[in-house]
Amino acid sequence: MSGRTFGEVSRNVPAIAILAAALLAAAPQARAVPSFARQTGMACEACHTVYPELTHFGRVFKANGYILTNVKQVRDVTGKKEELLSLAQTVPLSIMAQISYTQMKTSVPDLSAAGAPGVAQNGTAGFPQQLSLFYAGKIAPNFGAFFQLTYANDSGTISIDNTDLRFADTVALSDNRPLTYGVSLNNNPTVQDLWNTTPAWGYPFSGSNANVSPLAGTAIDGAFAQDVAGITGYLFWNESLYAEFGGYRSAKQGQTNVLTGGAGPLDGTASNVMSGLAPYWRVAYEYNRGAHSIEAGLYGAEFRLYPGAGSPLRGPLNKFNDVAEDLQYQYVGDVHQVTVAGTHIHESMTLDASFANGGAANPKNNLSTTRAWATYYYRRKIGGTVGYFSTTGSADTALYPANPAGGPGVVYSANGSPDTRGWIAEVNYLPWLNVKISAQYTAYSKFNGAGSNYDGVGRSASDNNTWYLLLWFAY
Repeated sequence: MSGRTFGEVSRNVPAIAILAAALLAAAPQARAVPSFARQTGMACEACHTVYPELTHFGRVFKANGYILTNVKQVRDVTGKKEELLSLAQTVPLSIMAQISYTQMKTSVPDLSAAGAPGVAQNGTAGFPQQLSLFYAGKIAPNFGAFFQLTYANDSGTISIDNTDLRFADTVALSDNRPLTYGVSLNNNPTVQDLWNTTPAWGYPFSGSNANVSPLAGTAIDGAFAQDVAGITGYLFWNESLYAEFGGYRSAKQGQTNVLTGGAGPLDGTASNVMSGLAPYWRVAYEYNRGAHSIEAGLYGAEFRLYPGAGSPLRGPLNKFNDVAEDLQYQYVGDVHQVTVAGTHIHESMTLDASFANGGAANPKNNLSTTRAWATYYYRRKIGGTVGYFSTTGSADTALYPANPAGGPGVVYSANGSPDTRGWIAEVNYLPWLNVKISAQYTAYSKFNGAGSNYDGVGRSASDNNTWYLLLWFAY
């Protein structure tokens, strides 16, 4: 349930070989993104319950830099047996497509004509909604990548999507427990995370881009996806205790400096430009016993932003401090797979810049997002998820504006409140491990501050309830 808070504000060793062998011995038999399956020679179920949700083995594979391989390599070594090159003879490429249909309970206004608006067509086909090309796997010894290019039908363009480049290695400590250490270079805070509780890979794993989205969302919850470059270092002890720290800086796509004619330096024409580095941190602990695992963790970041959007990049800043908790229980058996997970994000805002220029009515605000869900699959064939979501926070009539002059509403808040909550129910059928057919229903009990007449012109939260049908496959 991403939102537009920022749009509103800006507007105004050898040990690795031992570990790899152990992992291969422990991995389930059978084919996984398909690039990884081709590289490792293992099935999707080795790393996933049902894609994209990771198993414990999948999390260890990711932490080790995506480099575990069972493919014949082109190699070069020195006289001292130092490896200079290890290049797979098969390139680890794959594609993914999503074809969808979206139907809202009540149509939205059609604003194409002046004066009294008509009603927009209800029922949107995405063919495709999204089409992605992946390079995913080993690049060099201890260096791997997850790299995604995506065509999206709402923009009609091909652009960089989630990307995670990793250097990783593992050492065996004196007690023979492994310590994995690594560095991630990525473009979306939490995309590098190992668990499916954090925003980049959290539920819902897919959603419509033809519905009405709430006004508010926290900064760490996708606001800077593909808009930043970050480098983080991490430690993963005994496949249990995880710690990570790093920072992010603005790396905007499609932004041109008028003077240089190039991609930078960024100036006041850009919006929400980070001042310095935005620190990011993560700690988590996972306990495994047989087919069961449970994880509990904390994560967070602080973003200091110049609003830009026509204003010079100087003076007061807007600060967003996000702290979150997450929890995940997972049971992965041959017949049954169960996941119960959730996250709670609390954001403290200090809006010195926006308060000064009228973009916010309050100098300080807060925002909290909660998501919780439970998933069950039978033999990875038939399953479903029930999820709850809620966003609450300070009322701010400038940040969450009312409908101007009584015109068509839909995306406004009559009372300046960001509060939104509801439920998601989803049924999935997988005829094959790499093909998923889904039917998802989203129901709102509150939207942008109210259950009824939330926009001031009669629209109810339930009018935004949405059916979403999806064919999702990867090869």
